Amino acid sequence: MDIYPSNFESKIGFDKVREMLQGRCLSTLGKEQVEECSFSSNRESVERQLDEAIEFVKIIGEGMNFPNGYFIDMRPALQRSKVAGTFLDVFEIFDLRRSLETVRAIVAFFRNTEEETFPRLRAVVQNVQVFPFIYERIDQILNKHGQIKDNASPELSQIRRDIFSLQSSISKIMSTILRKMQAEGVVEKDISVSMRDGRAVIPVGAANKRKIKGIIHDESATGKTAFVEPEEIVETNNRIRELESAERREIVKILTRFTDDIRPYADDIAYSYQVMAILDFIRAKAIWSIESKSVKPVLSKVLELDWIAARHPLLEINLIREQRKIVPLDIRLDHHDRILLISGPNAGGKSVCLKTVGLLQYMLQCGIPIPVQVDSRAGLFRAIYMDIGDDQSLDNDLSTYSSHLYNMKFFVRNCSPESLVLIDEFGTGTEPMLGGAIAESILNKINELGSYGVITTHYTNLKHFASSAPGIANGAMMYDSHRMEPLFQLQIGKPGSSFAFEIARKIGLPEEILQDATNKIGVDHIDFDKHLRDIVRDKRYWESKRQKIRQEEKRLEELSATYETGVAETKKLRKEILDKAKREAEELLAGSNRIIEKTIREIKEADAAKERTLEARQKLEEFKEVISRKGEEDDDQILRKMEKIKQKQMARIERPPKVEEKKKEVVVQKKVPQQIEVGGYVQLSDQDTQGEVLEIKGDNVTVAFGHLRSVVNRKKLSPVSRSDIRRTKYENKTIGRINQEIGDRKLVFKSNIDVRGLRAEEALQKIRDFVDEAIMVDARELRILHGKGNGILRELIQNYLKTEPVVKSCRDEHVQFGGSGITIVELD
Repeated sequence: MDIYPSNFESKIGFDKVREMLQGRCLSTLGKEQVEECSFSSNRESVERQLDEAIEFVKIIGEGMNFPNGYFIDMRPALQRSKVAGTFLDVFEIFDLRRSLETVRAIVAFFRNTEEETFPRLRAVVQNVQVFPFIYERIDQILNKHGQIKDNASPELSQIRRDIFSLQSSISKIMSTILRKMQAEGVVEKDISVSMRDGRAVIPVGAANKRKIKGIIHDESATGKTAFVEPEEIVETNNRIRELESAERREIVKILTRFTDDIRPYADDIAYSYQVMAILDFIRAKAIWSIESKSVKPVLSKVLELDWIAARHPLLEINLIREQRKIVPLDIRLDHHDRILLISGPNAGGKSVCLKTVGLLQYMLQCGIPIPVQVDSRAGLFRAIYMDIGDDQSLDNDLSTYSSHLYNMKFFVRNCSPESLVLIDEFGTGTEPMLGGAIAESILNKINELGSYGVITTHYTNLKHFASSAPGIANGAMMYDSHRMEPLFQLQIGKPGSSFAFEIARKIGLPEEILQDATNKIGVDHIDFDKHLRDIVRDKRYWESKRQKIRQEEKRLEELSATYETGVAETKKLRKEILDKAKREAEELLAGSNRIIEKTIREIKEADAAKERTLEARQKLEEFKEVISRKGEEDDDQILRKMEKIKQKQMARIERPPKVEEKKKEVVVQKKVPQQIEVGGYVQLSDQDTQGEVLEIKGDNVTVAFGHLRSVVNRKKLSPVSRSDIRRTKYENKTIGRINQEIGDRKLVFKSNIDVRGLRAEEALQKIRDFVDEAIMVDARELRILHGKGNGILRELIQNYLKTEPVVKSCRDEHVQFGGSGITIVELD
């Protein structure tokens, strides 16, 4: 027997889980699968079912258009159609058409996806056949509204034409008779032709009913109106009735021929509906998994339970309704500590912990994802036995304690190293000392059998036994002794206290009674319990300290990695800047050499004439001045870039930026002309436009601004030196080159990036480069596609973006365009 007792599911609440899953099914197909879902210890089967559910979670999470239109169970109709002479009716054929269309769409959905995307679900539908000829046959018989077509057969087409012709004839005759009767006053003006039992009749007052020759088919409830079929159309109506009977017989022939055609394929068609039922069940499990945040844990090849942040799903639903949060449990069983003995105060969460283990393990081995962290581990047990609650029965003459002993007898006889035993309030129901002794012996026997288990108790002797017996570990449900309230946290390694005296004192039990109880039990026992609580409290304190140290170490490792990455980026960028500066310096040096050689040549040609020599030296000085200013500007530009990079890296590692002292500017005195003269250079006042003076007439000056000549008033001009003109030309050229480079980058820059499938470090590095590039091209809004999954990558990316000083804000995309699978970034 794999599960004990027979009402195991209702005791742990799995019957409610079944109801929730059935409520998420599309049809009775899936509901039957939920009802048939059962406990399994077959690793391959359990893993396959879990993988199927997780793959469907991906389909729903990514918003894929899975066909779920008509999940209709046609298996009963197909089973009935196997008998010769039977036929499917019109509604059944119409449902067959729609449901088979859904099957065909499902098969196409999975075949159009890559094989490695949904391997488990593709395997579910790989043997499903589609039947194009069935669609064609149904389309020949039925229209899109599910009605028999007139041309479903030649005979039916002729019958319906005859019926239509006779009905038209009756309509004309009835109109003539009605007008005549209205003219004679037999029938009122507003009366029209009615139908009774499929025959056309004229409503006429009871006093005039004999004035129309024909058959009276009906009367009104008051008897004031009679419905008369004129004798002129009786034979025609009879003929229509005969044709309608012929029409029904022909339709039966058509349906019978169709059913005969598909009868050989009934079993293959029924298999399609079996697959549809499985997919409906898988879909329901996927929806449940999303709602309860359930996952597939790692299935271990050895027997163990290592659950991180396990939550009881039913309890969590109730707490959410009350706007309260559940406290997750960390539970571990392995071959060293196979049995966990949990103690603690009443209403502290011991039974909830036990039921959480039972329900989640049972759900897991039924192929349903469970609410734990994804890195949790779980083995598969061959059997789960439980003793919880009161099974006393008057019919079987069982008391509470007798029912517990009956269960213990079953455990001792059937437990094995592959069994999981769950016992609540172990040993209670009889005299404490005797009950404790029997419980200790049973616990020892279960331990010797090598079984795994979770057991709750208040007995001190069991706590002592667990602390010394190999294979058994104590566990405590934590309790805040200052605020006198349970914390609902499980701590493995130390036994818990029942806090009986503290709880009694809190609810107001008289102090003299508590003192008398202390005297009776002995101070040593009270002190033992107190020391036990002190040990637990101290351990909790040092555990929190150790946890903080681990967090700091992890943070330092992350900072170190970030700093190293930043240094590498800085070195790379510094090398690029220096290489560029070196190239420009080489070009500048080559130009300098040409100017110097030209100056020397002019001096030689002038034969050392003083004026020409001074003029050549003056040109050389002006060139040196341009070079000096350009060098200073390049140095300042490099320093600014390096400072900006340094500030960015410092901001990333959460340290204040180091500000270097600004390099002192070297002020070079320029020789500016005192007055405007022909051949000199001038600049328009309050503008940067410069030009060469061509002619001066009084206060009017003719100036060449590039290829444009203009006459300007002398007061609107100011003289400038040749070095300013050259520097302006050089700056314009440099700025143009930089703008050209930035423009080229803008042409190829894309404001979105896809980091799905990357590890966290790779994704963050790619996003850093992406943000740097966006800053250079002056982008304002970026889109990062990271997918939904469990939300871990999204959280890491958004946390990083919040540390970037250039990021103004980051948010999830609108739900219609991707929701939490895409992050929108706005830059300053």
